[in-house]
Parts: sequence; structure tokens; C-alpha cells
Amino acid sequence: MREIAVFSGNAHPELAAEICSHLEVPLHPVSIERFSNDCLEVQLQANCRERDVFVIQPLVEPVQENLVELLFMMDAARGASAARITAVMPHFAYARSDKKDAPRISIGGRLVADLLVTAGASRVLAMALHSPQVHGFFSVPVDHLHALRELAAHFRRYDLSNTTVVSPDLGNAKEAVAFARLLGAQVAAGAKQRFTDDRVSINAVIGDVTGRDVIVLDDEIAKGSTVIELLARLRELEPRSIRVACTHGLFSHGALERIGDHEDVDEIVCTNTVPIPEVKQVPKLKVLSIAPAMAEAMRRIHNGESVSALFEPRE
Repeated sequence: MREIAVFSGNAHPELAAEICSHLEVPLHPVSIERFSNDCLEVQLQANCRERDVFVIQPLVEPVQENLVELLFMMDAARGASAARITAVMPHFAYARSDKKDAPRISIGGRLVADLLVTAGASRVLAMALHSPQVHGFFSVPVDHLHALRELAAHFRRYDLSNTTVVSPDLGNAKEAVAFARLLGAQVAAGAKQRFTDDRVSINAVIGDVTGRDVIVLDDEIAKGSTVIELLARLRELEPRSIRVACTHGLFSHGALERIGDHEDVDEIVCTNTVPIPEVKQVPKLKVLSIAPAMAEAMRRIHNGESVSALFEPRE
């Protein structure tokens, strides 16, 4: 790994440091200065010439600030004659802006993908993009990881003989089916209708949950409106236990506390694709690390090995 150079902005330095620890390479320093006119200046403080550069920066709050940092870091690496630049985005916030569902709106996911390529990205490494079409927004190769194995390893500690994995909606049902297959569990899904960003309705749960141990699985939880609505429907069906799991635990607007306050929720599990401040964490929360998976994917990209092989069935 001598020819690799890894940098990170201010979005999630703890995750970047953990990834570098697994790779056994240094996390090189980056100087980010703010001028009096509020403009940023970014300087990479390590040699990039003819090196394989990885820039680790999830797009998390403040999203626009962290996006600009990422663009500037990649532009700096390109100007420093990097051989290849990979944008490592454990969370791509604009993936939710993936279609034109109202007049005169921008498809933000596609626009930001174009900006990343323009800034110098020759490859993208992402985790759990919100929808399949986002992959196609990029004109450079995209390695798309998921955290289902990390989540499954956690839940295998429990007795899963009476378990149903519940997707909040049909859009996430494919992931729920794959997760249920890893656990040897049944699968169910909610019939969801979204009205606004924070107002949803789930009219029914399709599948058997009565008297069963339920794992609610979603790709991300932001305000928690969908999960809380689903909990209300599940409560009517009297499951034996409920646990909530997601890849991206954004937990905005007090979502973590509101979900945790439900007495019938035994556990909330997420990964560290986004930072969760200690002051926001609750006793029911368990955060799993995706650093080993990201590090292995970066190692394989650097060495020209298959990344998809990470998800092939193990003998």
C-alpha cells in the first residue's frame, strides 16, 4: 500500500482514522482555512504525485459545507498530479434527490455526481445508495457497498427461529429480502404512502408478524417519521419483540429519542457511516463499524481486485 494516499475533511475524521488503521496507512493531514469573505481554501499536506488518492468524506450535516470540502480536496489532488482519485462517500446525502417528482425542481443527485467528476473523481466508493438509479448518475465507475453483513452478524447473537424482517415500504423490500436470507428469517413490508418529507401513512403490513420477533430494516432513518408510523401498525399486530436497524443513522430532529422512547422497541442498530454525537446517543442504540469493509474495498480497488467478491456467498 506504499503508493496510496488517504485524506479526509471535517465530515467524519473518526471513521477515516479507523479505516486507515485497518489499511495500516497514515491519514494525511489537510489544511482547511476560511477567509474573511467566508470562502474556503484547502491544502493537502502530503505528496500526491502519481499516487492512488482516496478522499474520505460522507455528505452529512452541514452537507453543503462538507460537499465543498470534498470537491476542493479532489481538485487539489488532481492539481498535484494524482494518478487516480477515488471519492469515498459512506453516505451520499443527495441520493434521495433521484427523480423529478414535482415541476421545476433539480435532480440534485445527478448534479452533485457531475460536480464530483468535474472536480477530479475518477472513481466513487459509496455505501447503501438510496435507490438503484443513483448508481447511473455517475460517469465514472462506482463501487457500491452495503452493510447487510455487518447488521446480520450483530443479529445472529439472538435466537432467530421466530424472526420476521420488516421493510417500511416496498421500495426497500429487495434489501429486506436479502437481509432476511442472511438471517434465515421471514420477510414482510409496509404499504407506505408519503405526503411530505415528514408525513407518511402506512395502511397495512403485508406479511406475518403476529407473535414474532420483528427487525425493522431501512436504509436510513432521518426524522424517523416512517419508522414511528410503522411501529404504530406493528403494535396493532402484537409482535413478540421489535428491534430497529438501518445503515445510515441520521437521527435528525430528535428521532433517536422519539424511537427510543417506545417501550416495545428493544434495540436500535445502525452503522457509523455518519457520525452520531455522544450527546445524541441513547441506551438502546448500538453503532456498528463499517470501517473494515470500507478498508477492504479500498485495498481491493488499489490492487485491482474484485470488490463485488466481497458479497459473494462464503463456503
